[in-house]
Amino acid sequence: MKKTVLITGATSGIGKATAELLARHNFNLILCGRRKERLQKLQQELLSFTDVHILSFDVSDKKAVFEALNSLPPTFASVEVLINNAGNAHGLDPIQTGDIGDWDAMIDSNVKGLLYVSKAIIPMMMERQSGHIINIGSTAAKEVYPNGNVYCGTKHAVDAITKGMRIDLNPYGIRVGAIHPGMVETEFSEVRFKGNTDQASKVYKGFDALQAQDIADIIHFVITRPYHVNIADLMVMCTAQASSTIVHKTS
Repeated sequence: MKKTVLITGATSGIGKATAELLARHNFNLILCGRRKERLQKLQQELLSFTDVHILSFDVSDKKAVFEALNSLPPTFASVEVLINNAGNAHGLDPIQTGDIGDWDAMIDSNVKGLLYVSKAIIPMMMERQSGHIINIGSTAAKEVYPNGNVYCGTKHAVDAITKGMRIDLNPYGIRVGAIHPGMVETEFSEVRFKGNTDQASKVYKGFDALQAQDIADIIHFVITRPYHVNIADLMVMCTAQASSTIVHKTS
């Protein structure tokens, strides 16, 4: 029987690459994101491989989250795997000059959005006494770097929430784990630098960064382990990256 996977932040980067890979491995998909046109385009591309349902909403909008997820049609109403991928980084300022709007955006998406979506999906997993939740964190969940203050705080929160989820949902047979990528070459830096593509591209120059497909491949591996195996916490960096602040660049 085909499993149904719900992916937030599916319109680009890790979410999109994961959707493309899982479609080719015959998972049914619920793809969520803010950009409806991108969702529709991705849906059309993947329908030749599997069944795809799309939901356009912002994870930071509590009302929109519950309305969208409560609207799932019967054929998609049983979510076996939830991939909490939606999130963002805004700005790269020291705490004393940080933009409060940036702080709110990161906390609302990275922490509250993850909680809203999980809150909507967990009851159906509890009822079945099975399910799998994967929260996409970051190496920023494990260490703090200069000017990363609030972003690192939100990813530390994701790490702690994941551990708490695993404890609380243990009696219900629900697998919970986190994948913490290092530097992945996606639109992430464009968002952080607020559309400055030149500045964003410099982040990945001089070394082979992780690609979204690398993380998608890991996600596929994690969700296809035998059910008694739960990969609880996984951190992955490219070979050139030793920590958040140490990256070997050749140019």
